[in-house]
Amino acid sequence: MVRVFINGYGNIGRRIASAFSHDEEIQLVGIGKYSIDDRLDEAFTKKFDVYVPEEKMPDFRQKGYDISGTISDAVKASDIVIDAAKDGFGYTNKKNFYIPMGKSAIFQGGEDRAGEKKVADIIHNSRINYDKVANQKYVIQGSCNVSGMGRIMQPLIEKFGDKIQRYDVTLIRRWADLEDTKEVKDSIEWDKNPHHQEDVKSFLPSVKLYVEAYKVPSRMMHLHQMTIRFKDKVPYFDSMSEIYHDEFGVAVLGKAKGTADIRVKAREFGFKHDDTNMVHIHEETMRKSDDTLKILYSDDQTGIVIPENHLLFQSMIFGRPRTKAYEHTDSLFQMSKKREMLEKEFGA
Repeated sequence: MVRVFINGYGNIGRRIASAFSHDEEIQLVGIGKYSIDDRLDEAFTKKFDVYVPEEKMPDFRQKGYDISGTISDAVKASDIVIDAAKDGFGYTNKKNFYIPMGKSAIFQGGEDRAGEKKVADIIHNSRINYDKVANQKYVIQGSCNVSGMGRIMQPLIEKFGDKIQRYDVTLIRRWADLEDTKEVKDSIEWDKNPHHQEDVKSFLPSVKLYVEAYKVPSRMMHLHQMTIRFKDKVPYFDSMSEIYHDEFGVAVLGKAKGTADIRVKAREFGFKHDDTNMVHIHEETMRKSDDTLKILYSDDQTGIVIPENHLLFQSMIFGRPRTKAYEHTDSLFQMSKKREMLEKEFGA
């Protein structure tokens, strides 16, 4: 069994811990916690061993929490660390713990892949470069928006090849996650320099991609408007299902009126954390005109990167073939079943 420590227990860390703790190939060393809050109580309720910074041990124990040890203790006891700390802290953890102890680590999409605080040279997307991260020591798991773009773009590239001239993507981003307590502002804000463009081009270097990002007052998923411009007329096909019918983590829907419809249905279906873990192409919005194809798809924000972390783990540790990794991840996340349920509910 592989010993895994999850360093951070926020929106991503708690989801990874839930999934990884049910994988029989994994021994979950525990989770790293940096503050005393409701999430800490949740971790103990789920019987996770909790590790905290050495200097904060007295604070946690004074409050009556049975802490298993320090962050350093947990890293030392692990084979690989899933770093789910707040954006920017991954570099500090790498410098203070992972490098000195010679431990491999997976970082999340908010960390740098260039400059002084670079944590890794490669960003993972299971649909595009799964094999390239095998046996790597440090890898960044792409963010939810970056993961979603990869799942949509790569099948188009494989089907239409050099017929595609460029991609223009508008990211309409939710303001906060469902679990966040921060205020959702009544404002639409724009990103002057979206990182998503360069992140995607890091694993699809030959594509012409232009990204704009806007943040809107919602907690219910992201929404992407993608325009694909062809060198000639748009190739003929009847439905997006012709392109994506076998795609892992992609559902083609036709009757959802908005992102909340899907999230509420996920909750009614009892999906873990209310996550679908996939992107949802909204078939009825597809438009073709001369050389231009327009599609709209929603992206399950935090939920989409959790199975991606599991796939990345399998490549880094086992060098497992992608098809086998998909099967194993599907057995944990039930994504094929979720897709079937959603497509039946919101049939095209």
